[in-house]
Amino acid sequence: MTWHEIERAQLAEALLDVAPDAPTLCEGWEARHLAAHVVLRERSPMVGAGVAVPALSARAEAAIAKLADQAVTEGAYRDLVARVADRPARWHPASWVGESMNVIEFFVHTEDVRRGAGPVPARELDAGLVEALWSHLPRAGAGRLRTVPVGVVLVRDDGIRHHLRTPKPDYGTVVVRGDTGEIVLYLLGRGAAADVRVEGEADDVATIEAVLPSR
Repeated sequence: MTWHEIERAQLAEALLDVAPDAPTLCEGWEARHLAAHVVLRERSPMVGAGVAVPALSARAEAAIAKLADQAVTEGAYRDLVARVADRPARWHPASWVGESMNVIEFFVHTEDVRRGAGPVPARELDAGLVEALWSHLPRAGAGRLRTVPVGVVLVRDDGIRHHLRTPKPDYGTVVVRGDTGEIVLYLLGRGAAADVRVEGEADDVATIEAVLPSR
């Protein structure tokens, strides 16, 4: 199995471990909404496009809410989670770029479910998964930092570094330290639930914290 297939199974398991109305780290979404998002992202072109196209986001959210409303009972919710566990059809673009598009997506959504009700111990990640997350992190994190003028260097707790952004004139560089999974969560907007340290000059730290707040 590839890492995104393993993480898909982890996500489905995490969803089955909670009730349909369990909170998640995605503001306004219960577990059933998150499950509906994953299902429609892989099966509805409009919802898939709505992730990247602001003009379609309202329609995408309405479709997610409609499917989530059909999964309020335990049985219907389990049926929805079963669809999360299924791979998309071979014709769907999501099946062509599975690892690059999904390994971080499924890892983050698993943590959205696990940590939705409050702090829990971090999972112990296989070394192979750590490297898969790390290899795809620069692309996944770039969008969140698009408007951030400070430089950003990522430093894993094992000492491996990645220079993610060069600072613009008159700005310095901040260092984000933590385990790989925690850095992933931070760069994908889950900093309040991630165990990272953001280091640098106070003004530079405040600049990135305004976009990506940490604990």
